[in-house]
Amino acid sequence: MPNIRYDFSGRKVLVTGGSRGIGYGVAEGFARAGADLTVLASGKGVHDAARSLQESTGQTVTGRQCDITDSAAVQNVLQDIGALDVLVNNAGLERITPLCDPDPAIEETFRRIIDINVTGTFLVTRHAVPHMRDGGRILLTASIWSRTAVPEFSAYVASKHANLGFMRAIAHELGPRGITVNAICPGWVRTDAALRSLAAMADRSGRPEADLLEEIAGAQVLDGLMEPADMAALYLFLASDEARDITGQAYMLDRGEVMA
Repeated sequence: MPNIRYDFSGRKVLVTGGSRGIGYGVAEGFARAGADLTVLASGKGVHDAARSLQESTGQTVTGRQCDITDSAAVQNVLQDIGALDVLVNNAGLERITPLCDPDPAIEETFRRIIDINVTGTFLVTRHAVPHMRDGGRILLTASIWSRTAVPEFSAYVASKHANLGFMRAIAHELGPRGITVNAICPGWVRTDAALRSLAAMADRSGRPEADLLEEIAGAQVLDGLMEPADMAALYLFLASDEARDITGQAYMLDRGEVMA
């Protein structure tokens, strides 16, 4: 974890999808910066993640289990949390959805990805905004695939493009309250989701995972996969007072893979 010097003492922060991967790394960054932190995820592991974050940072961290596609459940969680300063919309699902695969399960997977990544993000934001203080911060975890695309991940790519459109629209809508809305677009990060996608790509192409990983690293200006903890600094900056004049923007965090 880098030496991040932001002070979020007294600020209430909610990180969705905070039980693992990028969400966990970002949540740890906010906890180390003194935030009053809640992590939310659909699985029971969110409570173990909250305990782990609390033990590693010394901060009080609350874990909440919730399916973000359930509007009533999301509303209840946000009412319990109360006043909010920072919302990190990080929860998401990444699966392969080959257009020409005749398996009926592909259609269900497509719908589920859109439901979580697009509708779920909308519902969390919709129910969080009434509790958000003026001058608050909303951050979305998008992807480099929100600016480009790869074959056979149409649902995930479409959802991340949608996240950027949603981000820009609500930046206009919430600007009068001084609430900023921005997106972070990570490249390849060493998470379970990314490694699962790598395995699926290798299986579909008949190529070794090591070869694909070498190809991915070769497309970056800076070599190697990032770790979840490497994500935290940019989220903290965009949630800080120093970023009060930045809204409606999408930041690539990808070691130079996509320059846009």
